[in-house]
Amino acid sequence: MFAKFAFAAALFALAAPISRGAVHNVTVGGPGILKYDPQFVNADPGDVVIFTFKQKNHTVTQSSLDSPCAPLQDGFDSGFVPVGDDVTDFPVAQFQVRDTNPVWVYCRQANHCQQGMVFAINPGDKFAAFQSNAVGNAAGSSSAAAASTTNSATATAPAGTASVVTVTATVTVDGKTQTTTYGSYPGSAAPTSASSQEHVIMVGQDGALTFTPSNISAQVGDKLTFKFVTKNHTATQSSFANPCSPLSESSTSGQAGFDSGFMPVPASATDFPSFQVTVNDTAPIWVYCKQTNPASHCAAGMVFSANAIESGPNNFGAFQAKAKASGGSSAGSPSSSGSGASPSGTSGDKNGAVGASWGAGALTATVAALVGALVL
Repeated sequence: MFAKFAFAAALFALAAPISRGAVHNVTVGGPGILKYDPQFVNADPGDVVIFTFKQKNHTVTQSSLDSPCAPLQDGFDSGFVPVGDDVTDFPVAQFQVRDTNPVWVYCRQANHCQQGMVFAINPGDKFAAFQSNAVGNAAGSSSAAAASTTNSATATAPAGTASVVTVTATVTVDGKTQTTTYGSYPGSAAPTSASSQEHVIMVGQDGALTFTPSNISAQVGDKLTFKFVTKNHTATQSSFANPCSPLSESSTSGQAGFDSGFMPVPASATDFPSFQVTVNDTAPIWVYCKQTNPASHCAAGMVFSANAIESGPNNFGAFQAKAKASGGSSAGSPSSSGSGASPSGTSGDKNGAVGASWGAGALTATVAALVGALVL
């Protein structure tokens, strides 16, 4: 991810702002709508801008006046926030204004920016010029390399770079065709496929402290279904650097992650709870069980990965070895095993943008890999 969220002028707030001023509400997209509403606000230091994401799949990405459709170096980026047509509880993100300098924003989905989907904070008299630059500057697209086909797309990183390549493609997911943009990591799995695939991961199969399979490759649109079959486990997103800590607590750049919550399964159960995550980019996904009763499951090697780059140092074997060596520094609270309680979970705050659902789809949450203190 190009965003480092060390931008001194404006930070997405992890906690309540120290000095909170006025609140400015901004709607992002909507059914058939490619715009921010309102398109700009005038705000004072301490004010908070709340972005409400509506259909379909947009971003809040910082750019510049001269290059409206290209990400600003070290600027903030929400990542993609997919919102289904039937969603009524919309994800939100907040941004605290630090000074009166202009802040330029665009949506980096496909060609939304080139269609005028831009936003500004304190633009002065420059907003019309900013939007005009976006509409008239297709060369300023955020896609470093893009290819679009009916069912698949490939992209090659520019020579000499090992960074993420942004790919634009038309893909079919659950029988519906849509255009999407996502990051493809060099050496990772193929970036897209003609149709989505479900990968079923058994959690605690045969009473073992394992995810089975423990390491898979998944493509954009694929679903990871964690099926909990014994005792009381979780599927909690972490990081390669800190395998046994929730991503939301261990990330140095403010990333958040999904968490199934504890899933107790009685010994006599015949109906097993599940937790599903939809893959929205090809970045590696690292997962662990945060159960610590009577001892850390993570430290026992109960970890999982999707799209780990096996040809590099950050492969699954290395991830599991780090987990075992960590001693189980999970921030998750221990929970007794063996309970007749219904499965429950809380959405973490967010990967690349991923969609998560509990059980048979009764409860659904949208989670996104929001980097830098952007909170959904």
